[in-house]
Amino acid sequence: MINKVDEFNAYRQQMNDKILGENNKVLKRIFNLDTNAFSEGAVDKKTKELLGLVASLVLRCDDCVKYHLESSFKEGLSREQVMETLSIGTLIGGTIVIPHLRRAHEYWEALETAHQE
Repeated sequence: MINKVDEFNAYRQQMNDKILGENNKVLKRIFNLDTNAFSEGAVDKKTKELLGLVASLVLRCDDCVKYHLESSFKEGLSREQVMETLSIGTLIGGTIVIPHLRRAHEYWEALETAHQE
């Protein structure tokens, strides 16, 4: 049975491959910029992922939230660190963010479950 994490990653990879396969210079540069922005630098990767998570939650981008949750999980951030970050995003974003917070919490649990399997 495919889980939420695998389903999200498979779809994301499939569509990224299709988009990048179009060989559009602007899109390739945007993807590259996004990748490089979250690499180690003056600000460490963990902090960058948490910043990305807050921005994604406030902007109400569920796919972005999932991406940053998974990256945060892979970077070794704890549940407590992520939940505190989500609380800041909810505070900044207001009550309109609560449905996205619910989905974020559900996806974090899916990441934990997938890691246990």
